[in-house]
Amino acid sequence: MSKAASSKAPTTSAKAAVKSGAIGAAAPTSATGAGTAPSTKAAKPTVVDTPQAVILGPVMRKKELIDAVVERSAIKKKDAKPVVDAMLAILGEALADNRELILPPLGRIKVRREKALPNGRVMVVKVRQSSQTSDEASGDDGEDI
Repeated sequence: MSKAASSKAPTTSAKAAVKSGAIGAAAPTSATGAGTAPSTKAAKPTVVDTPQAVILGPVMRKKELIDAVVERSAIKKKDAKPVVDAMLAILGEALADNRELILPPLGRIKVRREKALPNGRVMVVKVRQSSQTSDEASGDDGEDI
């Protein structure tokens, strides 16, 4: 009979005492065991620059990119087009593989988030560019060797 009495569920009054905190409630102690409340330091406010609005410029399409490459490199358009196409394909594959791109003077490109859609994929990327001008970043000091 003692087994039946010991396996009996707690009474309603015992449940109410646990819910009210009368049973098993202990004061919180610190990790050092001293039982004192940890000292809190006052948080110092910091000044944060306000975000700058980004004004979108005109869109650059692939045709305009090829024309700019032809103008800058002084090569023929028929020679520049396959190079630009291959470069864009390689960059697209690297981004699809979530690879970090370090391409001076373009900058460092990291894929932050991506979402698969039925007709493609949306990627949020972070681009960090150096504040150097393009001549400084390329290391070209104008001297011929």
